[in-house]
Amino acid sequence: MSADKLSRRTAIGLLVVVIFAWGGTWVVNKAALDYLPPIWASFLRLPPAILLLSVLCITSGRMVVPVKADLPVIFTVGWLHMVGFSILVSVGMQYLPAGRSIVLGYTTPLWVVPAAWLFLGEKPGPRRWLALVIGMAGLTLILQPASMDWSNPDTLLGHAVILLAALLWAICIVYGRAHRFVTPTFELLPWQLLLAGITQLALALIIEGVPTINWTLELVLLLGYGSVIGTSLAYWAMNAVNRGLPASTTSIALLAVPVVGLLSSKIFLNEPV
Repeated sequence: MSADKLSRRTAIGLLVVVIFAWGGTWVVNKAALDYLPPIWASFLRLPPAILLLSVLCITSGRMVVPVKADLPVIFTVGWLHMVGFSILVSVGMQYLPAGRSIVLGYTTPLWVVPAAWLFLGEKPGPRRWLALVIGMAGLTLILQPASMDWSNPDTLLGHAVILLAALLWAICIVYGRAHRFVTPTFELLPWQLLLAGITQLALALIIEGVPTINWTLELVLLLGYGSVIGTSLAYWAMNAVNRGLPASTTSIALLAVPVVGLLSSKIFLNEPV
């Protein structure tokens, strides 16, 4: 079915798929760190996703060579989100529970509002500022900073790294709003993932070296989920949702991802909520 012809019910159904796919991805990524260094854990999810999305584009007649005008957005998404965000989150989760990590990672919308005002001239109205204040207050309530051991360097590093990841994602979103797309976003995905894969492989080899991997069925399933469900399916569905629902509806609904992540971390990792 073409994304342009999606019914509202189908688009909402796909949005639910994205919420559960991305919510579960955080728990899966946390579990994968028991087997792999963080950069390798992030990289090994990409090759199957690149292959799947490339095959999907080829078979649907949507495989294109990106034009020069879209190269900046390929590098922005590929490096800031798919490399910077993914690797920093993977590193940060070495020091923090999955539940706390996902809440920090989804502070991105809180950074987008002031950044869009500063760089895009999107002056927020009183209700948007109120929403920002409520969001910051909710974040403080959930994270409970008074209960954390701030003298522990690992605690500081984990929070700083994931907050930096959220900031990179916010920059990516703001640039995406300003960019004038020539090629539809879905057709750019294989190229963005390919760029991210090459970059992550180089960083993994330089920083972590060649790892000794204990291949087990659990590890294969974890990487398979991250690649097929968390990346390929989620990106395809998100592309369809963006064409079938208003952006405001989508952005608000995606705030359910941390909820799914928190519940999943409780169920599968026995983390306290």
